[in-house]
Amino acid sequence: MDEHTHEPSHGHTHSHEHTQAVSNRLARAIGHLEAVRAMVESGRDCSEVLIQLAAVRSALAATSRIILKDHMEHCIVDAIEQHDQHAIEELERAIDKLLK
Repeated sequence: MDEHTHEPSHGHTHSHEHTQAVSNRLARAIGHLEAVRAMVESGRDCSEVLIQLAAVRSALAATSRIILKDHMEHCIVDAIEQHDQHAIEELERAIDKLLK
């Protein structure tokens, strides 16, 4: 498990269970995206490129869900216990940006 530290104003750290899994997923998504770039550069069919881009987007969405779940189970639970309204507001802003 890796530790995650919020801004100093929060004053707490958390152990996250999925850090390595998230890192692995991101590495795979980066590799996949690089392959898509190579497809574009080699003049592959646009439909094939769009399908691969959809796969990358799906992989990133799945990774986002893991990070969000982990954040809620650890950081937000602690924030609620400590009456840290700022952390909850930060989560709301992050979710708004994620869903745009």
